[in-house]
Amino acid sequence: MFTKIKNNIPNAITCLNLVGGVMAIIFSFRSFDEIAWGLQGYQMAMLMIAFAALMDYLDGFAARLLHAVSPLGAELDSLSDCVSFGLAPAMILFNLLQGVLGDSAWCYLTLLIPVAGALRLARFNVDTEQTTTFTGLPIPGNAIFWIGFCSFYAEHTAAVPLWVVIVSIVVLSWLMISGLRIFSLKIHSLSVKENYRQYLLVAGAVVFCAISGIAGLAYLIIYYVLLSIIFPEKKEA
Repeated sequence: MFTKIKNNIPNAITCLNLVGGVMAIIFSFRSFDEIAWGLQGYQMAMLMIAFAALMDYLDGFAARLLHAVSPLGAELDSLSDCVSFGLAPAMILFNLLQGVLGDSAWCYLTLLIPVAGALRLARFNVDTEQTTTFTGLPIPGNAIFWIGFCSFYAEHTAAVPLWVVIVSIVVLSWLMISGLRIFSLKIHSLSVKENYRQYLLVAGAVVFCAISGIAGLAYLIIYYVLLSIIFPEKKEA
């Protein structure tokens, strides 16, 4: 009995990831209603995605700590990630766009985001080589970008032309399914030489968020991609 409970603790945490994503979707449809603590719906949705991201980290940590890694857990994790980091940010953007454009066909272009995210996750599940590097932008990176972008867009709608939104959707979706090699954020030692890209990314996060607040997260993901291009992973001989 104890072993069965122990083995399902990571899966329970993964389910909290999924719950966070679903709550984010619910709040996104009340984007400009005040929900709690003076926060509007889109802001609560972003908090729920952040909660989902925390659970996404903790489920893997718990699985390794309890030696409870399983194929079921891996599949559940991917399904949860697709909702929390693919569909949820797409619905935040969808509802913000509808508030500006009405029921314009352009709003439905946001559906490209979860489709690309699902393809990205499916490929990851069958690829055994994505350990120190990823093929395509990881779907949590997609969510981080849209949290930053939507935070700025919600407060400065007139300053963001529609074409910028369209290009951003297409480019981020393409990045997830592209063959671009993106370095992993995992740090196995404190060596600067071995982890210089990760340290540069952390420094960038501090700078961008200090200057632009939450909107700086969008710049951070662009910086992450650029670092991966400028400093590609060296192939093993």
